[in-house]
Amino acid sequence: MTAIEQTEAARPRGTRLPRRARRNQLLGAAQEVFVAQGYHAAAMDDIAERAGVSKPVLYQHFPGKLDLYLALLDQHCESLIQSVRTALASTTDNKQRVRATMDAYFAYVEDDGGAFRLVFESDLTNEPAVRERVDKVTNDCAEAICDVIAEDTGLSRAESMLLASGLGGLAQVVARSWLHSDRSVPRDQAVQLLTSLAWRGIAGFPLHGSESH
Repeated sequence: MTAIEQTEAARPRGTRLPRRARRNQLLGAAQEVFVAQGYHAAAMDDIAERAGVSKPVLYQHFPGKLDLYLALLDQHCESLIQSVRTALASTTDNKQRVRATMDAYFAYVEDDGGAFRLVFESDLTNEPAVRERVDKVTNDCAEAICDVIAEDTGLSRAESMLLASGLGGLAQVVARSWLHSDRSVPRDQAVQLLTSLAWRGIAGFPLHGSESH
């Protein structure tokens, strides 16, 4: 059950939940409000109302709005990082690795909860703690891709990181563009188009110790 589903299940006031379940419920409610309204327009009153709890209950778990927002960011940044790592580990076929990684970004932005907007379209990027987390998810995803490139091509770490940053950035920007275009191209087709573009580039670097790609 997702955090938002827990919010729906636990919305009536007065429902007593274990602390972890209550925290997840509050995070689900906060996600709905932040995605719909943005950080600056959202109020703790709105989040408490959405969760069906009193404001003191909300403050028992999160001292302030920024703490709540950062907890959500931590959760959803880690989700993308893990998805990219899982995609890279899903096969030893490098072309399929590229496809799986591209698809991980598309799946992330397509999630019904809209969590990607908190990470990549936040109205709070001038806040150092938020900027740090956004930079970290971008860097950690690139590091994961970099590990594969460096191992397979024998390129230096710095060279591999540049390529990895390019692939990650390409996937993120195109996936968001696809979503904002109302998915005018079916997801599988969009992923395949992006995979073809990325593979034609990265396949130009021969495998380490081999003349084949």
